[in-house]
Amino acid sequence: MSRREIPSFAALQAFDAAARHLSFTKAAEELFLTQSAISRQVQALEESVGTSLFRRAGNRLVLTDAGQHYRDEIAPHLEGIRSATVRLMAFKGVGGRLRLCVLPTLGMKWLVPRLPAFLKRHPEVQVELSTRVRPPEWADSEFDAAIQHGEPARAGIMSVPLMGEELVVVASPDLARARLSGTTLVQLPLLQQSTRPAAWANWFEHAALTHANPYGGLRFEQFSHVIQGAIAGLGLALVPHFLVRDELESGTLKLAWPATLNLPTAYHLAYPESRHAYPALMMFRDWIRDVARQFGV
Repeated sequence: MSRREIPSFAALQAFDAAARHLSFTKAAEELFLTQSAISRQVQALEESVGTSLFRRAGNRLVLTDAGQHYRDEIAPHLEGIRSATVRLMAFKGVGGRLRLCVLPTLGMKWLVPRLPAFLKRHPEVQVELSTRVRPPEWADSEFDAAIQHGEPARAGIMSVPLMGEELVVVASPDLARARLSGTTLVQLPLLQQSTRPAAWANWFEHAALTHANPYGGLRFEQFSHVIQGAIAGLGLALVPHFLVRDELESGTLKLAWPATLNLPTAYHLAYPESRHAYPALMMFRDWIRDVARQFGV
């Protein structure tokens, strides 16, 4: 690739700022340059790529179709350079970034409260936490690792077992006020979690109870919504015990039935084999495996 095919970073910065503001004046203010300097950089870029990136519409500056497409293409890379520079300045080249994907309710109620201990042990690691209900698509994924439910059946993905879960049936104090019998329990509405469509059917089979439609009822994408639905009295919720410990202790939810369903290897840390030697990920893997063992779900 020739030097002509790689624009100067100054020209790209000027173009990006002008494209965001649709103003050479505001771009100049952002970059602490003069308006004429921004104009020269953009003109040099247009000459380099052989096409116009901006046009005038009356007094307004607008992107051409080519300019909009180019800006969409380069913006993520410029942001990546900015982020990498900020991390270098923050950590002085020691440690690294860990881009972690986690189930929303698990992240909120279990992982985040424990993260300070990891960051205290490894201050050189910068954790970037995102939530996904479903596992990421690992091909060209932006994540280094994910905490998932169920075993990953994919080649090239490492899996570290973390902990199991105990599914319990909970309800609002009003619904669970009277001692429920099997007959009354199966008449109450069910709250469903969309990524576990067979959970209630499995639980009823395990509890030796028969429900007319274990797949029916209000359906939610996240356990946090299922839990809030149960608190609001919308129906029975089948949820991991460790996610509702606070609600059970405070009395906002009650156990509605003694039978539980135990899944011994429910959660695991998954990551591509290509990331196996990445130091920040290995630090997190060793830490979370120890935490999960101590937690004893």
